[in-house]
Amino acid sequence: MDVPKASCNVERPELSSNKSFLMPTETTRKLFTVQDYYRMAEVGILTDQDRVELIEGEVIEMSPIGKRHAMTVNRATMLFARGIGDKAVVSIQNAAHLDDYNEPQPDVVLIRPREGFYGTGHPEPEDVLLLIEVAESSLRFDRKVKLPIYARSGIPEVWIVDLNTDVIHIFRNPKEGNYLDLTSKGRGEALSVEAFPDFSIRVDELLG
Repeated sequence: MDVPKASCNVERPELSSNKSFLMPTETTRKLFTVQDYYRMAEVGILTDQDRVELIEGEVIEMSPIGKRHAMTVNRATMLFARGIGDKAVVSIQNAAHLDDYNEPQPDVVLIRPREGFYGTGHPEPEDVLLLIEVAESSLRFDRKVKLPIYARSGIPEVWIVDLNTDVIHIFRNPKEGNYLDLTSKGRGEALSVEAFPDFSIRVDELLG
């Protein structure tokens, strides 16, 4: 099934009898809200088979999950569940509701424990303790498009796991759409989650 893209409404000028060309026209981008997004699913435009997320009002098809990508997410799931226990919920490739025009599906999110496990609504920015994107072919999109959205939403800590270089980029202290603190960790090094400073992960454990 084709994934719907933001549509354009084009005004077509009237043609007089003595002209054989079209005058330039203005286009208007149609941005979808989260409500629109779910309505598409309700009427069958989007199905469970579509790997899409809502980014800045556009329905974006996500990159395929390769074997190493899947392995890294599985390793992260095990490491966090074992090391943090019931101090946080480990949410895997589920939606996070950031605002009316953004509902991404990050690879891993540590969210505050809540009765009902968010059965009545997706986590919002104030629920997020750590958000992780595993990047192989999506690195540029994750850094240039999604990261500023996370900063603008006040997500306190983001890790981008770059599988191309075996480096984990750690972003903290969001302010005015940017992260003020950036560190990077490679093989042989360890890193911790700001919300859980006593818990650490070695890069090699996560990357395999």
